[in-house]
Amino acid sequence: MAVHGPAHDGPLTDKLTNHHQQSTRGEPRVALVTCTELSDLDPDDRLVLAPLAARGIAAEAVVWDDRAVDWSAYDLVVLRSPWDYALRRDEFVAWAQTVPALANPADVVRWNTDKRYLGELAAAGVPTVPTSWVAPGETWTLPADRAEYVIKPAVSAGSQDTGRYDLADPEHRKLAVAHVRRLSDAGRLTMLQPYLTAVDTVGETALLFLAGPDGLAFSHAIRKGPMLTGPDLGVEGLYKPEEITARTATPEQLAVAEKTLAVVPGGPDRLLYARVDLIPGPDGSPVLVELELTEPSLFIGYADGAPDRLAEAIATHLHPSA
Repeated sequence: MAVHGPAHDGPLTDKLTNHHQQSTRGEPRVALVTCTELSDLDPDDRLVLAPLAARGIAAEAVVWDDRAVDWSAYDLVVLRSPWDYALRRDEFVAWAQTVPALANPADVVRWNTDKRYLGELAAAGVPTVPTSWVAPGETWTLPADRAEYVIKPAVSAGSQDTGRYDLADPEHRKLAVAHVRRLSDAGRLTMLQPYLTAVDTVGETALLFLAGPDGLAFSHAIRKGPMLTGPDLGVEGLYKPEEITARTATPEQLAVAEKTLAVVPGGPDRLLYARVDLIPGPDGSPVLVELELTEPSLFIGYADGAPDRLAEAIATHLHPSA
């Protein structure tokens, strides 16, 4: 199923320029952007290297904040695992704006690395988990309904600085207040969301989309089990490792994903990849919890042919149709 959007002359012109450079240099070069801690890439991302090589595309892992890198030497720069950006988001966004031929584009990176985009999606009619916001220094009152909530910063990667709180528990209420205060004191915007209990049974569904000749197209889906076990105490390692299995996407999930992607600034056809994360809401219908357009795990090891489809997506961006 393809997702279609408006055409954009600017990125196409950039791609055609890259194609001309390739013709004068020979084998196209692709940078797969990562961080120092994963200088050899995440194992899942390494699965694309052989399919790229089979297409005559030279790919290499490059650390995003390595000042010695000449990004203009690459025909395409693909964001993959720069997962240390969360506490340096402004620096990361500024870096993205300097990189030629970046996928996904720098303006999408700016928009997608601040989860306030959820408000825009909700306003556009996308079924989105209800979210309230607490600005640094703002007075905040605990919800009165004594339900379970998730508290996390608006800029984060993975489940860092994220906690689950049962507000019927007096100790959890104290820890929730401390969590918000900790984020506020660090100058970070806090988000508060009701905990969707279906994640404990049904799990979270991630729908993966990759670029194709006719635009962004659905590739595969996976199930993620619950990760949050309780409050965030300001230290690492208090959530479960991801439990990933393959999953078949339903027509209803695909419809929500398509509606979500249609709202992306500039349209979805500029994207190399997208991940749409859904959890059943109280009535069982899929609700968006996150739209990952910057550095999502793509889980290509969990679907037959997915590494090849990612390689083909990269080739599509290297060799756009006229």
